[in-house]
Amino acid sequence: MHKIAVIPGDGIGPEVVNEALATLEQLVENDDSLSVEWEVFDWGSEYYLKHGRMMPEDSLDQLKAFDAILFGAIGDARVPDDVTIWELIMPIRKEFQQYINYRPAKQLDGIQSPLHSKKEIDFVIIRENAEGEYSNMGGHLYKNTHQEVAVQNTVMTREGCEKVGRYAFDFARENNYTSVTSATKSNAIVHTMELWDRSMTNVSHDYSEIAFDSVYIDALAASMVQQPEKFGVVVASNLFGDILSDLGSAVVGGLGVSPSANINPEGSYPSMFEPVHGSAPDIVGKGIANPIAQIWSLALLLDHLGYTKHSNIILSAIESTVRDQVVTPDLGGSYSTKEVGQAIRDRAAAAFQEAE
Repeated sequence: MHKIAVIPGDGIGPEVVNEALATLEQLVENDDSLSVEWEVFDWGSEYYLKHGRMMPEDSLDQLKAFDAILFGAIGDARVPDDVTIWELIMPIRKEFQQYINYRPAKQLDGIQSPLHSKKEIDFVIIRENAEGEYSNMGGHLYKNTHQEVAVQNTVMTREGCEKVGRYAFDFARENNYTSVTSATKSNAIVHTMELWDRSMTNVSHDYSEIAFDSVYIDALAASMVQQPEKFGVVVASNLFGDILSDLGSAVVGGLGVSPSANINPEGSYPSMFEPVHGSAPDIVGKGIANPIAQIWSLALLLDHLGYTKHSNIILSAIESTVRDQVVTPDLGGSYSTKEVGQAIRDRAAAAFQEAE
């Protein structure tokens, strides 16, 4: 029996997580081989407003007992952003050594890319997720005076760079991608990014069958808009990967359809799966949030736990739903969150019956 911790979080998080859990519950009811159970934790901004912290002191110890985490969204105007991020999602990512962030950018049939590209867009961002620009090292001097100084340190290690590089190349090899592109800015960031470049090049020597290129981040962003179809696997530092993955989501139709995974490759700690989008406070309670990214994140979670058949059924159901234009307003449709979720479940049930 696999145990899943569920943290719906803030904003539209609970709305879309409900649809993912309904999908999971249906799959469990239809197939005894899907041996999972889950527990929901009410941590987030509401918890903070009641208790003065985003999650309990022993929260990480509680989560260690689980095999995976399904996360909704974080962010609330009543709580500073640095609190919501650094007291909830960042401790999980860092303490559980989820140093790989995996974000696919795949255009689904039925979703028109804003680029109106006629070629297939299907690439993956592999982002370093534990160090780099998000190291939370630095501070202020003479804060709130005209002499104020702020220092933010970027920390990169050769081990960290090479681990994410090797993961990217292994992923490319295992999934038949023919190229790996590294995002850099070593012409201006001459210490950390030089180490990054050297590490990526060293790793690439062990994968001679895979084309490797290192591209400055500004040129890479432009190329991703002009020729997104040419990319296979893109490997990037924490900050660059964060930016590029949102750009990748945009070129395939929007943040509402993009999942992600925070992975501890060794399996020493649970990995965490979440949509790319945020808490979307402007549409909370309206019933129009797109549940696809959350349900797709569930599919990634199931695949991670070894339930590949069920993961594929979900993804096939998502693709069929989109193809039939049963979509929420962000994709030009008029369907509600619940209606899209139910449409995915109906197609998943039909696919499951056919598989039997």
